[in-house]
Amino acid sequence: MVKNKMDCLCCWSLSKPFYLLLFLFSFPCIIASAAFNLSTISFDEGYSPLFGDGNLVRSPDGRTARLLLDRFTGAGFISSKMYKYGFFSANIKLPGDYTAGLCVAFYTSNGDVFEKTHDELDFEFLGNTEGKPWRFQTNLYGNGSTSRGREERYRLWFDPSKQFHRYSILWTAKNTIFYIDDVPIREVIRSEEMGGEYPSKPMSLYATIWDASNWATSGGKYKVNYKYAPFVSEFKDFVLEGCPSDPIEEFPSVDCYESYSRLESADYATITRRQRSAMRKFRQRYMYYSYCYDSLRYPVPPPECVVIPTEKDRFRDTGRLRFGGSHQGRKRRSRRRGRVQVSSIESDPDV
Repeated sequence: MVKNKMDCLCCWSLSKPFYLLLFLFSFPCIIASAAFNLSTISFDEGYSPLFGDGNLVRSPDGRTARLLLDRFTGAGFISSKMYKYGFFSANIKLPGDYTAGLCVAFYTSNGDVFEKTHDELDFEFLGNTEGKPWRFQTNLYGNGSTSRGREERYRLWFDPSKQFHRYSILWTAKNTIFYIDDVPIREVIRSEEMGGEYPSKPMSLYATIWDASNWATSGGKYKVNYKYAPFVSEFKDFVLEGCPSDPIEEFPSVDCYESYSRLESADYATITRRQRSAMRKFRQRYMYYSYCYDSLRYPVPPPECVVIPTEKDRFRDTGRLRFGGSHQGRKRRSRRRGRVQVSSIESDPDV
């Protein structure tokens, strides 16, 4: 079981100047609620190797799994069962130093079963050049709607290579919540207008590490440098809560309805006032792209979007951050024009 404790977004390693700067500019501290009461399982109780052979390394007690990327292959694992709604969670530590071109993914999908109508919920961690922070994105696809990606991109408020942090996806018939530790960072509430674009078919849980040199860092400008290989991502304290389901069954079993009830009554299924405040502060400070404000892609925002005028003002019509927050670019002086310019995230090819 995970011990109850108070958590705080301002607690991280200060080993690098970037994180010290974030520390100085991120007060007041964003406090999360007490840790969730979770029952963890070993790797063999819930997962199977997916690819990578020797690049998936399990600890002797089966409680920890390492995924390695070298010049020959990455690695991955998959849940042994598919689930119709659930809570999927693990403590994860990402590679350090030079990580450009890497993608570490923790996500649910049913693409192997529903090739053209698949559902997906993603955490994707995008590496960076040495000394620069990891970035990550969340995404949601429903019923094969890959032309309507629902990406949001953010910066982390800590160095994810220094210690483990818990990343979780809650998926119910009513809503989907992405958590880091006990802080909800994104909620998608299902609406009738979404129709099949809300994920609703059984999915497996995946974890992978792979070479995404063609897009992950600055739009592919920086590639994986195998001089730093192997790149190692660690996973432990696995949680799989949900109803194992046959993807071809039209109706869930009675047991699944009982599972849904337990899922929706769990402590992680309700965002408290305190957590909602923490989510709002996170999104104000660390989100730098939102599809809901990308009017070039979506002149009419997708139906689940809640457009907040004061938040919208912070983004351009590309959905990219306009100004403000701890992720504002450094000022640099232009010799040619003799004035101060701001190098902002709006020109970031990662978006």
